[in-house]
Amino acid sequence: MSMIRDLRAAVRPSLRKTNVLHSNYDTTRDPSASSAVVDCAVYRDGRRQESGSCLTPHEAMLRVREKGGFAWIGLHEPTEAEFAGIAREFGLHPLAVEDAVHAHQRPKLERYDDTLFTVFKTIHYVEHAELTATSEVVETGEVMCFTGRDFVITVRHGGHGSLRALRHRLQDDPELLAKGPSAVLHSIADHVVDGYIAVADAVQDDIDEVEIEVFSTPTKGSPRGSDAGRIYQLKREVLEFKRAVSPLLRPMQLLSERPMRLVDPDIQKYFRDVADHLARVHEEVIGFDELLNSILQANLAQATVAQNEDMRKITSWAAIIAVPTMICGVYGMNFDHMPELRWTYGYPMVMGVIGVVCFSIHRSLKRNGWL
Repeated sequence: MSMIRDLRAAVRPSLRKTNVLHSNYDTTRDPSASSAVVDCAVYRDGRRQESGSCLTPHEAMLRVREKGGFAWIGLHEPTEAEFAGIAREFGLHPLAVEDAVHAHQRPKLERYDDTLFTVFKTIHYVEHAELTATSEVVETGEVMCFTGRDFVITVRHGGHGSLRALRHRLQDDPELLAKGPSAVLHSIADHVVDGYIAVADAVQDDIDEVEIEVFSTPTKGSPRGSDAGRIYQLKREVLEFKRAVSPLLRPMQLLSERPMRLVDPDIQKYFRDVADHLARVHEEVIGFDELLNSILQANLAQATVAQNEDMRKITSWAAIIAVPTMICGVYGMNFDHMPELRWTYGYPMVMGVIGVVCFSIHRSLKRNGWL
């Protein structure tokens, strides 16, 4: 475990747009180093208290216990040391904490006592000028959400999927934010699924482009079957997309249908809309996978047909060349008694016979589509 912690500390981003955590939360970290806390605030009646200031998690929890409301703490790729104090302060389960720190988790919803732990896979579409056999189409990240009665802790992994804009939108809607932590959980789920929809549209464009090129007339520099690498790479990226979408269906179904103490009944209705959008994206991703299978099979079939056409042409020309080869071979034998050898019109006759036979074979093969 110490080796893992050292490795994670070595590859952590050097810059974070946050204030320094309270010393109670990381006694091993250099005080001059930046903190994993992106934002920390207390919300009461849907409004942020002491707007413009970023509290430490300890200060936020003290104010919640004194005056009510809930705390929303956002972190980006925290280390075990950085997250340990927060976990103790909010009573987070060690298994959930381990998942939140090490990431690479499957989308899921788990309940630990009075805390819901939700894992979302974020998907980011990677822009590219041209799809190649090595193009990265989608990039994944993760957002973990701890939801309690009076707190929300979001842990983000990856270089995209920032929740800063989402926080600002929620702060502009105090009526929704007044519903408590479950409103934040719903907004995160809705934000993630909306990202899926946008990526699905972009991936659809890539698939359409590949499909058009596969079934179009091949150019001289791009023979039949040359698109197999691109199709296979796109299929791998769609599979990565599918791994983010499919496991999330069950958690969204539970949040939208099963009553939970930590989810406001009014907010639960909104989860149904999120679950519906997720189901639509899931159907699209399944369709992408099946369509790419069909395109890949068609591409391979075209390559096979092209090879068969080449073999037929080679065979046809071999049949034509066999005629003069045979005739010349006969007259190349060193026999003394061959009347045509001393006949005045022997050579023109042989050449004429060769020409007529070769022309007849060529015409017949051309008519049958072999040439």
